[in-house]
Amino acid sequence: MPYGHRRRHDGQPDEACPRRIQRFLEPCLLLLLHCDEVHGYELVEGLGPFGFEQNPVDLSTVYRMLRGLEERGFVTSRWDTDSGGPARRLYRISEEGDRYLAWWVDDLRETDRVLHFFLETYHKHMKVHR
Repeated sequence: MPYGHRRRHDGQPDEACPRRIQRFLEPCLLLLLHCDEVHGYELVEGLGPFGFEQNPVDLSTVYRMLRGLEERGFVTSRWDTDSGGPARRLYRISEEGDRYLAWWVDDLRETDRVLHFFLETYHKHMKVHR
């Protein structure tokens, strides 16, 4: 079975959970924006290594999330008219967004700890019961 494909409880093939990865989109965008001021299309290209190759994100989803982050004060944007084509928006993380990203990192660390415990417990259990 190819990487990124799973089997549902009924044995049928299923894609990796898109809802879970959609929520993960937010900290990934913030991290990419922490690195540089970029256009939305560049953000989409930068998402692949975070697991979005198996579940590509639609550009409209990224822009919708960027608007929401901007409304909440985590991202700022400006029109880029210097690139020689049509004006495009450039996005950057704000100071508040930097704090929100730090919150995400703490939350992801705790999730990582809990998942590792679960997986280790499962692995030990399966060794005994096989």
